[in-house]
Amino acid sequence: MKAKIYTKTGDKGQTSLVGGTRVAKTDIRLVAYGTLDELNSVLGVVRSSLSSAALGEFGGAVDASLQVVQNNLFNIGSHLACEDAKFAAALPGLSAGGLAALEKDMDAWEAELPPLRNFILPGGSVLAAYAHLGRTVCRRAERETLRLAAGAEVSSEYIVYLNRLSDWLFLLAREFNHRLKQPEFEWKKG
Repeated sequence: MKAKIYTKTGDKGQTSLVGGTRVAKTDIRLVAYGTLDELNSVLGVVRSSLSSAALGEFGGAVDASLQVVQNNLFNIGSHLACEDAKFAAALPGLSAGGLAALEKDMDAWEAELPPLRNFILPGGSVLAAYAHLGRTVCRRAERETLRLAAGAEVSSEYIVYLNRLSDWLFLLAREFNHRLKQPEFEWKKG
């Protein structure tokens, strides 16, 4: 028999963590992993928008990278949703080389992008705008994870990954605009 998606167990504002502990839906753990889920959804929008852009091999490479990132975000979220060390030990961690892959991409992109002389406004191409949206949600996810880490066991590896990922998304937005020949708009003071 197929299980129903709704269980009614959360109707009073509580849910279960990995391991079964019931907590309020406003619990910092839920805020942190819920923000990771939101980021993952934004990255799904980026991925689904890639096919409409003329990016060739670059688009395929970005799609593959984003799939790894999405899996890593899900893995981090599963750890944030678990306060039981025994359960957490069985959960998947970050992919091997995940952080190094982000840094390698950023080094390559920075080498071909014009240097920044001013702050830029999010936008340009639709893909760049979505990448900027992902960057801002990633920054919030990082802040929420840091709040959780102030009172719970959170791997510093996850915080570093989120910090680097937001930089990666910023450069990805710039790279999208560069490859799609879309201008970047500088912040005009005043």
